[in-house]
Amino acid sequence: MSRRLFLERRTYRRNRLQDAARLAPVLAMFLFFGPVFILTSNTGISGETGGWLVYFLGVWAGLVVLSGVLSGALARAFPDEGQDADGGD
Repeated sequence: MSRRLFLERRTYRRNRLQDAARLAPVLAMFLFFGPVFILTSNTGISGETGGWLVYFLGVWAGLVVLSGVLSGALARAFPDEGQDADGGD
């Protein structure tokens, strides 16, 4: 008979938030460099700079929002980690 590992919902959620925070840079790498390698290898460098600029700024803004959301969620998941041991000052 195998034992089932039970994690509290709070612990499980903390683990998933930490996993998401660890994977965010990998997601950013694929979003930034994936289209560059795919599109420039097949067609050469195109002259449509405006479309690329909008794409990269959109990805950048999305990653800023994602980082803010993850940071806030992690701060709520670990409320005592961000404070000093002496009470704040």
